[in-house]
Amino acid sequence: MNSPQDDLDTSSARKEILSRIRSLQSRPESARETEKRLADEYVASHAIGPQPSPVADVVSLFVEKTKAMLSTVDVVVSEDGVVDAVKSYLSERGLSGKVSIWPTLDHLDWQALGLDVKFGAPAGDDLIGVSGVAYAVAETGTLVFASQPDQPASTHLLPETHIAVVHAAQVVHTMERVFELRRQAGLAMPRAMNFVSGPSRTADIEQTIVLGAHGPYRVHVVLVQAS
Repeated sequence: MNSPQDDLDTSSARKEILSRIRSLQSRPESARETEKRLADEYVASHAIGPQPSPVADVVSLFVEKTKAMLSTVDVVVSEDGVVDAVKSYLSERGLSGKVSIWPTLDHLDWQALGLDVKFGAPAGDDLIGVSGVAYAVAETGTLVFASQPDQPASTHLLPETHIAVVHAAQVVHTMERVFELRRQAGLAMPRAMNFVSGPSRTADIEQTIVLGAHGPYRVHVVLVQAS
């Protein structure tokens, strides 16, 4: 007589069913190695789906799409103009408070902002975050962030105002190109890779767009023309 535990054990029946399916499909009894090989081959092939038509000027397209996503854009000739552009943006909108800045941007004279500036991740009371980007996608006006210890993801997530410094050379046409470039450079996937298109928004309540629901109210891009 079978015990209640035996009646609940369905593993034998499951193995029998799977064995019959493999037999009908002419697959080996143990397909793990074959399936792993096929998966590895698929990933290695890097098949790319349909792509948009090439554009003559991806930077101009990026500016256009960024504005369409309700972000604002300033263009400067070189990094020398970044701090002044940020200062003007904040002054024109009456924005002030603590500022957290990526350590990778500490070579610029941020003290000229005249605000409480620190380098590193926001502590929660920083109203303004200034970051760089890994890439920028022209097709959708999207900023791409690949987290690193000196490039904290919280900088573009926590503050009410996020300012991103984007170099023209970082602008690519499509999202697929981002991953292609990382593979070509032999870069491993970071712990977090975020694609951000404009300020945080939601339309959960009565289909009315509300900005700043889950992140910054404002996103401002300072586009540096020089490499």
